[in-house]
Amino acid sequence: MKLSFGRSLLKVLRAQKKISNRIEKAVAKTRRKTKRSTPRPAKPILVETTAFGSNPGRLVMKSFVPTSRLPKNPALVVLLHGCHQTPESLDAAAGFSKLAKEGGFVLLYPQQKRANNSQDCFNWFRPSAVARDRGEVRSIKQMIEYLCERHRIDRSRIFIAGLSAGAAMTGALVANYPSLFAGAAIIAGMPFGPVRDAMSALRAMKSGATPPPGGWGRPIAEISPEVRAWPPITIWQGVEDRVVKPANALACVAQWLEVQGIVESSGRLEKKPWGSLQSWKVTGEVKVALYSVSNMGHGLPIKKRKSVITPRSADPYVIPADISAPAEMMRLWGLSRFRV
Repeated sequence: MKLSFGRSLLKVLRAQKKISNRIEKAVAKTRRKTKRSTPRPAKPILVETTAFGSNPGRLVMKSFVPTSRLPKNPALVVLLHGCHQTPESLDAAAGFSKLAKEGGFVLLYPQQKRANNSQDCFNWFRPSAVARDRGEVRSIKQMIEYLCERHRIDRSRIFIAGLSAGAAMTGALVANYPSLFAGAAIIAGMPFGPVRDAMSALRAMKSGATPPPGGWGRPIAEISPEVRAWPPITIWQGVEDRVVKPANALACVAQWLEVQGIVESSGRLEKKPWGSLQSWKVTGEVKVALYSVSNMGHGLPIKKRKSVITPRSADPYVIPADISAPAEMMRLWGLSRFRV
């Protein structure tokens, strides 16, 4: 009787142990699945660097360096955002980091601080911010030098592009350091030197800048009087821009033609599906070009995909169009390794 009871109890205990083991295994399996399914935090595409120089303009430095396909001496592309933008919003909408991966070059994204400008604009209209070796232009030059030394940048292949306020700052950087750049793109920007404060800047943006005494080329000639060689300049403008009047793009063209001694009447006008292209060549090389994009307001044009409804960018200043400024810039600068 006792023996029978003991055997029964042993069977019950064994059964309970099996059930307990199964429960523990099931719980452990569930934990493993949960752990695997929990997404890891996305690694930031752009990396911030704090110690790059004295930084008199008090800007933020961000960059992107591809981990693969990077040659021994890569090119560098400097990108200056517009007002109400960040490097992250511009890069995500325009895809510059994807182009850098494919083409094997480094990106530099200087960023404005809210403490410097309440609208996150580069202070292109302040003389102290755009004077050679001072203010914001000096900070950006220090960032370029830092990347050149750290990543052995090919100094003959440094390019710069900017949008809106960033485009105006692009003009200031080329005016101050023309030998530093192999090419530049001014997108929905302003000519260099016609304004000296925020109010006059706003008036010029809305109504068109007034030529300074001595002509458009004088502000640049005064700070770089000995320069004879200038990088090719492309100027981009939406025909329906209500933020920066398209007349300012014509002023930019006049400025860079005058600086380089190119006669305006020597240009060539071509009609394109996306608008019109005017170009001026010297010894067979395009030195100044104006891309006038139809049906586009204030922003950077990116190519629409065929047979696909292109959603509006999360960045309102990156606009679907029939031409891609990023792809065209990479083509002109010889940075497109793959078809884009």
